[in-house]
Amino acid sequence: MKNQNDSTSQQEHLPEQRQTQRAWYMTAWRWHFYAGLYVVPFLIMLSVTGLMMLYAGSIDNLRLKDLLFVEPAAQTVPVTQQFDAVQQAYPDATIKQYLTPKQPEDVSRFAVVSAAGQGLFVTVNPYTAEVLGSLDRDNNLYAWAESIHGTLLMGDMGDRLIELAASFAVILIVSGAYLWWPRDNASKAGMFRIRLTRGKRTFWRDLHANLGVVTAVFLLLFLLSGLSWSGIWGSKMVQAWNTFPTGVFGDVPLSDAKHAEMNHGDLKEVPWNLEQTAMPLSTPSHAGHHDGQETQETQEKSTQGNSIQGNSTPRKGIQGEVNLDSVVAFARVQGFTAFRVNLPKGEQGSYSILQSTMSNDITDATQDRTLHLNQYTGDVLADIKYSQYSPMAKAMAWGIALHEGDFGGWNKAVNTLLCLSFILISASGVVMWWLRRPKGKVALSAPPAPENMALWKGATVVIAVLGVCFPLAGIAMVTVLLADRLVFARVPTLARFFS
Repeated sequence: MKNQNDSTSQQEHLPEQRQTQRAWYMTAWRWHFYAGLYVVPFLIMLSVTGLMMLYAGSIDNLRLKDLLFVEPAAQTVPVTQQFDAVQQAYPDATIKQYLTPKQPEDVSRFAVVSAAGQGLFVTVNPYTAEVLGSLDRDNNLYAWAESIHGTLLMGDMGDRLIELAASFAVILIVSGAYLWWPRDNASKAGMFRIRLTRGKRTFWRDLHANLGVVTAVFLLLFLLSGLSWSGIWGSKMVQAWNTFPTGVFGDVPLSDAKHAEMNHGDLKEVPWNLEQTAMPLSTPSHAGHHDGQETQETQEKSTQGNSIQGNSTPRKGIQGEVNLDSVVAFARVQGFTAFRVNLPKGEQGSYSILQSTMSNDITDATQDRTLHLNQYTGDVLADIKYSQYSPMAKAMAWGIALHEGDFGGWNKAVNTLLCLSFILISASGVVMWWLRRPKGKVALSAPPAPENMALWKGATVVIAVLGVCFPLAGIAMVTVLLADRLVFARVPTLARFFS
């Protein structure tokens, strides 16, 4: 008798459970739909420009091979001789940076800024010091795609719009995973399957859902690494908490300038966790290094300047004259392989040696390193290594190389497939909406809101937690929620359109 009563109770309770599950499903679908309205065009844009940046270098290598490659020889000429050749060829330009050749057949590159403010890469044969020509740093396929990818060519406004889209995309992933999760025989039938004979709506639903789930983790990694540079979530929250502390520089004087000023426009060259860190200053306090006569004061300063960076064995700076040749030689002795040298900016600037995945110099993030040298004495002002990065900064150092396809052909192939998948997911979402929209009716056809207001509030709390983590998305969600409940549902014309 007891078993019969229990069975009857379960049967009576089953419809209520199904109604609750259905209401939760419709709530998730409604949020998924609203988020998708905003995200889809941005996701397509990010994928297309991502593909452009992925292959821009390969295209340039084919198109500009006479400017980028030379016949290797037995011996290179001094870097200062190459520098002088560039200065003679471009007498009105200011040389900002020297980039070492990565391979024997690669050219040397000097980043210069013309008198008119145009950024150029001047290429030089490292074996003869012959100036081969110049490349426009500001007006090329990569720079153009990067500017759209990061700011929509709209500056801070574009950055905020993209940050909002990326934040909404995180909500899109979470709600999409919930919608995909099998909860009955019908949903299990489409799990990791694309049913070709069940009609158009089923085909596109299976394609959209399964492809979305398979690529969700990768999309999330792309989004989080991109959001780490955004103006609100990135610079104000995540990046600010992971910025390299200047306190480890000891008593080295610091500038008002930040490391981010070494970036070239929208192009990122400086490691992510250093962008907001102040730059060290050069002072001519102990010029004995210039003639190789190191005084006791210099030795003490050198020891102090190296010990504050956490190195067990104090290292001395450059011995002798400090110039581009000695800086490059010192960098190689220190273990730098493919790197760039930023020349001192003004009387208090320093020689900055950078080697990182961020600037595509290397692909092994553990070799990330930034070294600043006093332009007068050659003392080490700061030596920042991967081992000193925060966990988030380490993840970014690896993530950027993967994000940009720097690990070779397999990495490019995977990223290409992912970008194409993101485009297909976005397009399939639009097709699904088009197929289910009411024929002959002007309406947005959003999934209906659940009648259970308590449930609606509960689902809103869950998604609001994500909104708190991503402020712009949180503000937008509150706006949508208020508009949905207070305006769209009460104004007949709007209610019909959003129904």
